[in-house]
Amino acid sequence: MQIQFPEPTIPDHVPPALVRAFPYVFGMTTRDDPFSDWASAVHEGPDIFYAPHAYPGGTPAWIVRRVEDLRKIYFDTDTFSSKDFSPFSKLIGDTWTNLPVEIDPPEHAKYRAFINPLFTPSAMTKLEGRIRNYAVEYIEAFRDKGACEFMADFAFEFPIKVFLELMDFPLSNTKQFLEWEYGLLHEMDMWKIADATRNVVGFLREQIEDRRKNPRGDIISYALSVEIEGRKLNDDELVGFAFNLFIGGLDTVSTNMGNQFVHLARNPQDQTYLKDNPKQIPHAIDEMMRAYAAVTTFRTCTRETEFGGVTMMPGDKVAVSTTLAGRDPQEFPEPGIIRFDRNPRHVSFGFGPHMCVGMHLARREMRIAIEEFVGRIQNFSIKPGHEIEYHLGMIQPVSLPLVWS
Repeated sequence: MQIQFPEPTIPDHVPPALVRAFPYVFGMTTRDDPFSDWASAVHEGPDIFYAPHAYPGGTPAWIVRRVEDLRKIYFDTDTFSSKDFSPFSKLIGDTWTNLPVEIDPPEHAKYRAFINPLFTPSAMTKLEGRIRNYAVEYIEAFRDKGACEFMADFAFEFPIKVFLELMDFPLSNTKQFLEWEYGLLHEMDMWKIADATRNVVGFLREQIEDRRKNPRGDIISYALSVEIEGRKLNDDELVGFAFNLFIGGLDTVSTNMGNQFVHLARNPQDQTYLKDNPKQIPHAIDEMMRAYAAVTTFRTCTRETEFGGVTMMPGDKVAVSTTLAGRDPQEFPEPGIIRFDRNPRHVSFGFGPHMCVGMHLARREMRIAIEEFVGRIQNFSIKPGHEIEYHLGMIQPVSLPLVWS
């Protein structure tokens, strides 16, 4: 996909030798391998460099490729702020922020304190049966056909069903949510991103107002009932909280599932191994999340700082790429080899104070998906002749047609 980039402005504090092209451009697609070939090439370059078109909208950002350096950035919230790491609110002239991911410590802790109980392992265990029923329902609908388009027939809608139940949103909204999700996470055109943002925020405001009048046992009703330091959440906090759940609940799990099933479809021996050793599926998920990490978030430099031998200035964007982190050869020997016994200490759910609040739900959904799929469908592969194309930004297969006997 060809996109006309804005002409970059390279600040004076950036050495020309560190200005380099960066292949992971939001809104584009590729038929290259973004995990193996591209990541390997980036890791042959400097530890930190400046990419003219790395931030959504095609504007510049520093690229930090080493896991060791990324962990420092995750923890140094005074220098590398999470505030405004996404463009959504500003695009439409609003004042809310994604909550809690765009809140820095120490304020961050008080929001996590009311959110954490919603997503503890014990809370997620209560959802096990319903999540499994959804997975079985989808798989059985296409098992006898000998084929499916995995992204459309399973990966997108299966986690959305779980999300809709948690939020108590109408199931009829599934296809509309998918359209908005595409606009938020896979468009390059900032006007289209803004339009999708307005639609989502408008819907969420309606749902919040409905729960004010008719509270029930869902997450928004819970958010309306909690207190932070003796007060209720204000409108901006409620919208930011709901918007963050919308983004995380709809796309991240779908993306990881898509990448994991590309791997399994290409490696039938791994399907057999997991079918025969289902207790190893959590380890396999961790290794595939390392090898096929899909998410890039951003931090904003708050003050002049020397980091990794380069000077960063206030306002500079810094990319936190889990894709590069998962393929760091200094952290993971032979990063291109997928070993289910590696037990990697990956950062694909983030690291430090901003560790993903929904990680226990995500792990459960991915585990159940693999358990049920390899248990019910044997020896699936990618449809002959199909070439995998990936969305970039959130690295995700555009489509994944699978076939089996």
